[in-house]
Amino acid sequence: MRNSFENEIPQIHFKDVSFSYPEKKENLIFKCNLSIEKPGFWMVVGKNGTGKSTLLKLMNGIIQPKNGTINCNANIGMVFQNPDHQILMPNCRSELLININQNISDCEINQKIEIVLKQVGLAGFEKRPVHTLSGGQKQRLTIACALISNRNFILLDEPTALLDKTSQLKVLKTIKNLTSDHKKPLSALWITHRYEELIYADAVAELKNGLLSSWQEPSKFQYN
Repeated sequence: MRNSFENEIPQIHFKDVSFSYPEKKENLIFKCNLSIEKPGFWMVVGKNGTGKSTLLKLMNGIIQPKNGTINCNANIGMVFQNPDHQILMPNCRSELLININQNISDCEINQKIEIVLKQVGLAGFEKRPVHTLSGGQKQRLTIACALISNRNFILLDEPTALLDKTSQLKVLKTIKNLTSDHKKPLSALWITHRYEELIYADAVAELKNGLLSSWQEPSKFQYN
């Protein structure tokens, strides 16, 4: 069952979920149990090729599990590793406009654009051409697009992999601030192979050999 719930606490549950691609005999994901029941900044860490992106595709319903069940009561948005593969329009305003999924007035549209740009640290960027943005600014624009389309759960597929350390930090802090805002429930699941990013998470799990560990506090996280 997959539903979308706006302005409610997003929830995702995996029960004994396994998945393998048709050309592979072994499961890339094996008997995965995962539960997210409250807003927050969740991270899954693992080396390249361990199935982290596959995990997000299962959450988003892009692929279906071979075994097990997935219950997802969330309005999911995606942020990919390369924002150039996601941004379609020539400037920030037009990119945000195509992501508004409500029938609202021009005044409300302008207000929403102003709000989401401010939320991601891009206030005043409405007319900025996309090609003039840095990689980090483009990533924050994709986050703004998820916000303006009323997503309450954002999946981020190694969003800092192509960024320098300064831009990496700004994107991390943007998500941290958004998931710490108690006025509107928002969850984010961020996958990474960078262990130094884990300190920003509320909880961390490791994906290794197809198995997902239980959630741990970043300060107590131990590598398997």
